[in-house]
Amino acid sequence: MNKLFIIGLPRTGTTSISVALLQYNFKVAHTAFTKYAFELADVISDAPCFSDYKELDALFPGSKFVYLERDLDKWIPSAQMLLQKMESRLHPQTGVFSPVLKRSFNQVFKLYSSPDLYTEEHLKDCYLKHKSEVLDYFTGRNDLISINISHQDSLPRLIEFLGLSIEGRTLFPHLNQGRHVAGWKEFKHPNKVNANSAGVERRKFFDYHTEQLKIQPLSL
Repeated sequence: MNKLFIIGLPRTGTTSISVALLQYNFKVAHTAFTKYAFELADVISDAPCFSDYKELDALFPGSKFVYLERDLDKWIPSAQMLLQKMESRLHPQTGVFSPVLKRSFNQVFKLYSSPDLYTEEHLKDCYLKHKSEVLDYFTGRNDLISINISHQDSLPRLIEFLGLSIEGRTLFPHLNQGRHVAGWKEFKHPNKVNANSAGVERRKFFDYHTEQLKIQPLSL
């Protein structure tokens, strides 16, 4: 396995799965906004994975993917809370968040074009469109698993999917519940990878077109 990408939308359990996988000695990045962060991490979740899974699939052949499901009646109010909390920092000009994060959120949630950003109808459409596109893309493949972390069998299924043996707890921790959004920052572990890790190219992100050209076979 090259990398493990968690491609569920925010508020589907990306923090919980990221923390759970730290105990399996994976280096984990909950969000990654530089090439170097992707190089350092074995597991990357949340932005930009949920929007860039096709490009990452091409850049990291042999990787595995996890789609996280959540009941819409629970996900929609949680997503509304998150987007409202992040709104000013996601602004295209004045927002302080990473341009990669802003692009990723805009791609899925249409932040800069939808007049109905926080409505149940809009968010339901975003969720179902994303789910449909993910499942369509991975049709006929065996490198994607879909789980709901609230289901008791979800962690054992994930560990089996990774070809590992279950260690310790058999249930996912439930982090970032309610209005809490900072669980990853508060959790201390030596295998955590900084989303903005700087390498020889400083904090450069992928130029997908250029990077993918590098791995294409030559046409004779």
